[in-house]
Amino acid sequence: MTSREAQPVRLTQEKVRHLSVEDLGLKPPIAERAPRIEELQPLEVDDPILLSARDLLRTYGGLIFVGPPGTSKSWYASRLAVTLAEGDPSLVRFVQFHPSYQYEDFVEGFIPQESGGFKLVPKHFLEVCQLADDHRDRLAVIVIDELSRGDPGRVFGEALTYIEKSKRGLSFSLASGTPLHVPPNLVVLATMNALDRGVDDVDAALDRRFAKIAMDPNTGLLAQFLDEAGMSDGLRDRVLTFFRNVNEGGRANPYSALGHTYFIGVSDEESLRRVWEHQLRFHFDKAYRLDAEGRADIDRMWNRVLAIGEEEALASTVPTDTDVAETEGAP
Repeated sequence: MTSREAQPVRLTQEKVRHLSVEDLGLKPPIAERAPRIEELQPLEVDDPILLSARDLLRTYGGLIFVGPPGTSKSWYASRLAVTLAEGDPSLVRFVQFHPSYQYEDFVEGFIPQESGGFKLVPKHFLEVCQLADDHRDRLAVIVIDELSRGDPGRVFGEALTYIEKSKRGLSFSLASGTPLHVPPNLVVLATMNALDRGVDDVDAALDRRFAKIAMDPNTGLLAQFLDEAGMSDGLRDRVLTFFRNVNEGGRANPYSALGHTYFIGVSDEESLRRVWEHQLRFHFDKAYRLDAEGRADIDRMWNRVLAIGEEEALASTVPTDTDVAETEGAP
């Protein structure tokens, strides 16, 4: 080896070229994002959910959308909020409960200061109460997603009593001594899956204070989604049959209930297989983990959705007697 060959190769900064995905001819996947609150469209004036909500809010201080996953609970809650707030995003607040969500996250809590010590600050609920006080002629709305994932008594604290319609405007004190009243023009909307853990506690605390709106699997909405996606009539009918049969079985096993939004954007056999492989089969594995026969029935029903399409495709490649007769004299 010569001395020239033994010398290490040194790269200068000028020789390093940084390549972007565009330079490499790659296109990163575009992830769908949730619409911003200002992009949400209000509900139609004759929407049955809106009409029911307006009627119930004359008596109750809040509404809970209750149903299995994929039944448009969050979709309706968010658009109802925008509708009630007359399209003003500043009057709507969204929060999500989870097992570690506390009073200090929702009502008020102490936060550390850079200069040292702690400061008591209002959180979401107090801020929305203030919004409602500042806009007495409008409705302010707080939307709580996954209500049953938290402990309402622990999260709401003293305010739980005063969200009741008959106690609105009454003054009370928080644990810190802060005076508060829940304004009559504050609306609480929430979503929850009736089969989530902790629902019994939610029912005990909120039954008298909140009205519930059932959000069930909807065959009509599913048909609309499939039509908008351009699914063929035969395949569409088989998907609708599967959907009806699964949800009829859900009366015996509520965990198997299947929401219509699982099928948004599903247009053909390929996209059906994708939603099965990456979502539906896991849903049914969980629902039927102690019922192997019931799980096998689901597989048989799903196989019928795609089997006819595959048989039709196979039949189209097999020559008929007429095709053979017409081609016997061809070179």
